[in-house]
Amino acid sequence: MDASQLLKGVLDVAVLAVVRDADGYGYDVVRRLRNAGLEDVGDASVYGTLRRLYQAGALTSYVVPSDEGPHRKYYAINDRGRSVLEDSTKTWRTFVDTVDGVLGRTVAA
Repeated sequence: MDASQLLKGVLDVAVLAVVRDADGYGYDVVRRLRNAGLEDVGDASVYGTLRRLYQAGALTSYVVPSDEGPHRKYYAINDRGRSVLEDSTKTWRTFVDTVDGVLGRTVAA
């Protein structure tokens, strides 16, 4: 099974969950996703997801100056993002339960 295809379907909810816990800039979000077990997540995919979620109104952003290089754009979840995360989490859990049921019947058959 190609895990990258599964990741594409859940990257929005994973990014929202990561920034729910703490605001983050692009590479920080990538690092936290990888540390959480999504080792194959691509930098460009996460940056694109952050921009898309921001444009959709699910995230806010702010810039923090850096003494060690360019300023960093941080992303934070807002009320709309929390609502999207809650709805997406319910959808994901229902999907997982359904697939688990199908797989359980397949193995038992």
